[in-house]
This record gives sequence, structure tokens and C-alpha cells, in this order.
Amino acid sequence: MPISFWIIFNTVILILVFVDLMAGKREGRVPSFKSAVLNSVLWIALALIFATIVHHWMGSGKSLEFLTGYLIEEALSVDNLFVFILVFAYFKVPPEQERTVLVWGILGALLMRAAFIFGGVALVSSFQWILYLLGALLIYSGFRLMASDKESVDPSRNVVVKFIRKFLPVTDGYVDGKFFTHQNGKRFATPLFIVLLVVETTDILFATDSIPAILAITRDPFIVYTSNVFAILGLRSLFFVLASLMKLFHRLNYGLAVVLIFIGAKMLVAIKYELPTWIVLIVIALVLASSVLASILFPEKEKKTD
Repeated sequence: MPISFWIIFNTVILILVFVDLMAGKREGRVPSFKSAVLNSVLWIALALIFATIVHHWMGSGKSLEFLTGYLIEEALSVDNLFVFILVFAYFKVPPEQERTVLVWGILGALLMRAAFIFGGVALVSSFQWILYLLGALLIYSGFRLMASDKESVDPSRNVVVKFIRKFLPVTDGYVDGKFFTHQNGKRFATPLFIVLLVVETTDILFATDSIPAILAITRDPFIVYTSNVFAILGLRSLFFVLASLMKLFHRLNYGLAVVLIFIGAKMLVAIKYELPTWIVLIVIALVLASSVLASILFPEKEKKTD
């Protein structure tokens, strides 16, 4: 892929992020549920339009790879957002300041994912055996996710948070959506900066699952990168949708766990059996749809309080 394409593509992406940020400021303090749903639909539509462009430009095979990768990344991003919701609740982030963290978190995620992707593609291309290691990692991650309890997430145990609090003074409260402020001539970090660090480090942990998962579908840097970018772009709007529907998808983690195990197994058997991309796409879609349906049919029981 020529360097000119990467420059044009990333320029367009940055413009879209800027437009989304400006639109968010005009929405008011907190986006409404209706507005968040419409924005999420818009981002998904843009991804589908891009898939159509890939289809005409590079063929149906690459288009299917893009759609499969996008579906995997979008699904794993949903699980990521559930953790963000718990992090915001833990730190008691004012609702109107959540958007600030999400915007900067998304920009940081784009940079870190790019490094992960191109580093991962280079390693896999040079050392084929890494695919089997990544496959085993995905299977382990799947079982870990299946047994995980998001309620037990404790952001205060985050290593980065402990380090920052040790070496950088932090204000007691939030300061008008700022990450840093000056008090009595001294520079302080605000709790919002701590939240941003938790969000970024959490995204790194999720990338260790999502990047190997899409490398099982394709090793084309173009497809891996663009599918990740389009999945990440709609996270801000999707967050406000999920914040209202969090209890509705309480069984989604089981579906995501099965997807990770399935993709990991696919990587391990690829030396003898290579599944067509369209079959992988159908399996992933059916598993995720089943977990959402199970969440609706078997709603989470209210916890009794003493």
C-alpha cells in the first residue's frame, strides 16, 4: 500500500474524529440516548460503506476479511466499554466529563493499536510459530473472560495509577474537565488524568486479545488497521448507548469468550485446516447474536440488598 494512501486515510480519520468532537460539544453536557444511537448507526454505516469500497477495489475476499475483523473488534470493544463504565463509576467521574476522557482515550487507542498491529504483523511474518502462541493466548483469554466478574474490577490496583499517585500530586476533586491544573504555583494532576491513564492501560490489555484475534483472519496490515480504526471510531457514541443498556447484555461476555476460543482454535489448526473467512464471519455473528438473545430471554436477576 503506497505511503500516500496511509497519509490520506489517517487525515480523513482525524477529520472525522474532530467533526465528532465538535458535534459532541454542540449536543450539550451529556448526549441523549437517541443521539448516541443515531451516531452509532452512522459510524457503523461508514464502516459498511468502506467495506463496499474495499469490495470494488480489492475484491470480495478482502471485503469479507474487513467485515470479519470489524465485527470481532467491535464486539471486543463492547466488552471494553463495560469496563470503562465501571471505571467511571468507581472514580465518580461527572457525566459531562466522561466525553473528554473518551475522546482522548480513542485518540490514544488509535496510536497504540497502530503500533501493536504493525509490530504484530512484522513478528508473525518473520516467526510463523508465533501464530500458535497467539492462538493459545486467545484460548486462555476466552476461558479467563468466561470466568471473569466485571464487578470485581478495582482501578485502584492499576500499576500506572499507583505510580502516578506516588510521584505526582493529585487534586482532591475534578477541575472543569482539565487533566492538569495549577494551585499555589504548583502543578497538579486531576483525577480525570488518572481516569484517562486507567482507560488507556485497560485498552492495552484488551489489545492483547483483539489484535491476535484479527491476525487469525488476515495478516494484511491494511485490513487489520482499517478494521480496528473503524471499530474504535464509534466507541464514544456506543459508550453512551451501552451505559443505558448495560444490564441488557449481561451475557455478552460468554459470547465473546466463545469467539476468542474459536479464533484461537482456528489459529492452532490452521496448519492443516484453513476455514474460509465467510464461515468464520457467520460463526462469530451467530455466537454474538445468541449471547445477546440469551441476555434478553434470561434477564439478570436483581441482587438482594440487606
